[in-house]
Amino acid sequence: MPTYEYRCSNCGHQLEEFQYISDEPLTKCPACKKNRLKRLISGGGAVVFKGSGFYQTDYRSESYKKAAGSDKPVALAAASTTSTSSTSSPATTATKSKPEPK
Repeated sequence: MPTYEYRCSNCGHQLEEFQYISDEPLTKCPACKKNRLKRLISGGGAVVFKGSGFYQTDYRSESYKKAAGSDKPVALAAASTTSTSSTSSPATTATKSKPEPK
């Protein structure tokens, strides 16, 4: 449901109101009780995802993700490649240690 901003042209009172798009605009000012309330044109609200499951870069383009990944410090990049290469499953280590038949 969108949030609309209103301002009274009589007393200058401003307010925000949650309304359906299909609702009629408010006209009566809650402060001075006159029918001089006008809906303002606003920039609109941005989509805000709250919670632990959402991240700022979830919907970024692939080129942005690659460029952001290149900004990693060298020590972190080296540590991440070392940790992934040292963790291998027992099946892969068993096949690596077998001598090749002649």
